[in-house]
Amino acid sequence: MSISWWEISILCHPNLEESIFWRLDKFGCSGTARETKGKSCLIYAYLPKIKAKSLDLAALSLWLQQDALLLGFTPPLTRWKLIDDEDWASSWKKHWQPTEVGDRFLIYPAWLTPPNDNERFILRLDPGAAFGTGTHATTQLCLESLEMRLSDPTQEKIIADIGSGSGILSIGAILLGANKVYAVDIDPLAVNAARNNRHLNQIHPSTLVINQGSVQEVLDLVPEGVDGIVCNILAEVIIDLIPQLTALAKPHTWGILSGILLEQSQAIADILEQYGWVVAALWKQGEWCCIQIRRS
Repeated sequence: MSISWWEISILCHPNLEESIFWRLDKFGCSGTARETKGKSCLIYAYLPKIKAKSLDLAALSLWLQQDALLLGFTPPLTRWKLIDDEDWASSWKKHWQPTEVGDRFLIYPAWLTPPNDNERFILRLDPGAAFGTGTHATTQLCLESLEMRLSDPTQEKIIADIGSGSGILSIGAILLGANKVYAVDIDPLAVNAARNNRHLNQIHPSTLVINQGSVQEVLDLVPEGVDGIVCNILAEVIIDLIPQLTALAKPHTWGILSGILLEQSQAIADILEQYGWVVAALWKQGEWCCIQIRRS
């Protein structure tokens, strides 16, 4: 049965982009895209009609204005309208273009033909309703961190991707040379999207194992632990998962944690220290940061 979608468009100052993506993610939007409009940024987001009423969208608009004022920028201009299912499928894809990330990745929408003369790893993606298109700062920070962590081809690299979403980080890790990745997400739509993207990138299911679940699912599959952990969710969830992530660790295990606002990083670092982790590096982009950790 066809469903209707809210198409939300937000015209804003470019420096507000990351805070707006964070707000839209918290609001429950499925699929986001952006384009440049002169000196401004135009963001599109999509949400099933059944998940929000006009008053909810008015509240979202107010939150975005308040966020902008707190950051010292002109409030964004927010509009919304209803579109049908087919329009949603084509509309947000129209705005999402290939994206270079870090030194080695080119994120390429599945519906476009990738170039032949390209020196980067082409990561083909159709996220569907799952988080992870490569446009969000947290995803980019994780991919850039993976480039650094997986730079040594001689090291054994068994990785867990917790909250894998579209599978973008898992696929990126495989392209960079990881021997095996275990990807889990509690959302069945995300699991399906990740499996579709695994097929798009011609990765064998035995190399990239994708299941519904969380840390315990990986522990059941790899009780001896993993060499690396990637977790791009939200700070509140990461804090709850730290004891379980620790159970996945070997003495040499490293981790990449993102979905964290810069102001939340110290609280997470303090808890990590209690569980025997050391913050090796902190990379930031706008309001967001990515924490690279290792066992003490």
